[in-house]
Amino acid sequence: MGGLVLGFGAVALDQILYVDRPLSAGKGRVTGRITDHGGNVATALVAVVRLGGRAAFVGWLGEAGADPPDPSEAELLRQGVDTTRAPRRPDARAVQSVITVAPDGERFIAFDDAVPHGTFEALADAVLAEGRVLLIDAYATHALPAVARARALGLAVVADIEWSDGPATDRLLALVDHLVLPQDFARSQTGATTPATMIAALWAEGRSAVVLTDGARGCLLRQAGDLGLWHLPGHAVDAVDTTGAGDCFHGAYAWALADGRTALDAALFANAAAALSVTARGGQRGLPDRAAVNARLAAPDAPAPRRFV
Repeated sequence: MGGLVLGFGAVALDQILYVDRPLSAGKGRVTGRITDHGGNVATALVAVVRLGGRAAFVGWLGEAGADPPDPSEAELLRQGVDTTRAPRRPDARAVQSVITVAPDGERFIAFDDAVPHGTFEALADAVLAEGRVLLIDAYATHALPAVARARALGLAVVADIEWSDGPATDRLLALVDHLVLPQDFARSQTGATTPATMIAALWAEGRSAVVLTDGARGCLLRQAGDLGLWHLPGHAVDAVDTTGAGDCFHGAYAWALADGRTALDAALFANAAAALSVTARGGQRGLPDRAAVNARLAAPDAPAPRRFV
């Protein structure tokens, strides 16, 4: 089952609309709608459980025993994510999102994130020390001391960061040893123009890996002790909904690290898991189990990692 994966960050309630035209068309008819639970870290932790791992949410949740109960916590528990270690405050609630999905699976997310972020800065060392991996997102700028203590305690810290809040994000990036970032964010953060120069700009002493994800094209990786770069091509699948694909990647990557795998092996596994996740509607409904990921990796058309030139 591997070590425990802890996480704090976005928990969301998603209203997802499916439309009949590309997002660039400007308007179109609604062909379907669903409500799903989401959020970067919440979905990643559910992915860990779906793969057979152990996961615990340690971000802000509503007061225990509240009436009505916090629906986000109820969903995390239903999915098998432990919440007993989470700090509580009465104003905690989920981010509210409206997601529009085009026929090709691409989507636009509009969200209201006027909610408490991060976690209790003084989250007990005893809680952090139970984990092998800590998953965070861009909202971890609100709890930098907790991230620093997790690193000091020896946890692998995996970051999913999609935007910058300036110097606070710079400090967060410096604390993380596994940067798993969308290529577009890496470009805007570094000002570099090629994936190789982006990774070079993001590399630092103490870094274990930098992974740049690029949707259906797969990802590029550098890991500690290996001066070269690896390209992991994307898997050929029929995309229905890309919502949550990046979160699935982060969850699968964290699960693999907790299982004792190298960064390259973790990215290889996560690349396949994320590809499978886009073949179903919703951010969490399409999260695959371990058997499905292993089958995709063993498929005759599964792409092999190759040195990046």
